[in-house]
Amino acid sequence: MSQVPNYHSLSVASVISETDDAKSISFEIPPELAATFAYKPGQFLTLRIPHNGKYIPRCYSMSSTPGQDPRPRVTVKRVDGGRGSNWVCDNLKKGDTLEVLAPAGLFTPKDLNRDFLLFAGGSGITPVYSIARAALKNGSGKVTLFYANRDWASVIFLEKLQELSMEYMERLTVIHWLDSEKGFANKGSMTVFANEQLQQMQHPEAFICGPAAFMDAAEAALHDAGLPPDEVHVERFVSLPDEDAPLDHSPVEGAVYGAQVEISLYGETYKIECNENETILEAALRNKIQAPFSCQAGMCSACMCKLEEGTVHMRHNEALDARDLARGMILSCQSVPTATQVKVRYPD
Repeated sequence: MSQVPNYHSLSVASVISETDDAKSISFEIPPELAATFAYKPGQFLTLRIPHNGKYIPRCYSMSSTPGQDPRPRVTVKRVDGGRGSNWVCDNLKKGDTLEVLAPAGLFTPKDLNRDFLLFAGGSGITPVYSIARAALKNGSGKVTLFYANRDWASVIFLEKLQELSMEYMERLTVIHWLDSEKGFANKGSMTVFANEQLQQMQHPEAFICGPAAFMDAAEAALHDAGLPPDEVHVERFVSLPDEDAPLDHSPVEGAVYGAQVEISLYGETYKIECNENETILEAALRNKIQAPFSCQAGMCSACMCKLEEGTVHMRHNEALDARDLARGMILSCQSVPTATQVKVRYPD
């Protein structure tokens, strides 16, 4: 059975209806948790949502922007049959308390002084909106957003995007693609768009978030348009398993019993030993180390860290892309040591 990560009880500061099926929820952050909840544009929060006497974890991207909004905010759109999204939209109100994990995620720019080509579909606008505002306020490059929705009524942040376009007329371009008028955005239409935009950009970086088919098409379009894979970032969210879901303890070929693992976390260094077939996260928690995690199923990036020495085998990975893996990032909840000496470092 999964262990419960280190949630923090936060008070809901506001609940705002963005569209008929999407709401924004902001949280009060007490002074003692200010450092814990410091975040980067494009990151997400994990909410612990009550359901039938139990809890389900759900990851939602922050639509707020650090330095521009007083409180962290997530924007949640209803999903047909979605236990988490419907509960949030139907039940949360100002003054309620909810358990929330510290911000996490790799879907964030390293340098805001670049040109950005952004693709968002539906509620995928949330991290993209945060990135766009950060780049416009604190960067110097151009920002172009391709935003696909069913119709005008389903466009989240429509008025805010219009205001942003007026404020940054020389640097921001927003293209609204409506299925009701043009049909679904496909690889062909996005390739034409990407080719046109990339010809006008210097050292562009792309960020994509939305439904799976939309993201696949946008990623393929950017590939066909010639943007290097290292400059393309895709945020893929899946529904996390319930807290009481069994963990995968399947044997790992080449696993090293008694592997020595050095962990750098929050400025501290820990040296521990992994038992047979034990993941780095499991060993850390067994040794009372407060390593970050959420789903323990390889489906989010809350537990990601950098492998600095040794080798590991990840049982599952639905959170890190090829670029992350090339940088040595791993999911500690899925990583079983396959070397006698392993060193990992968690992001600061």
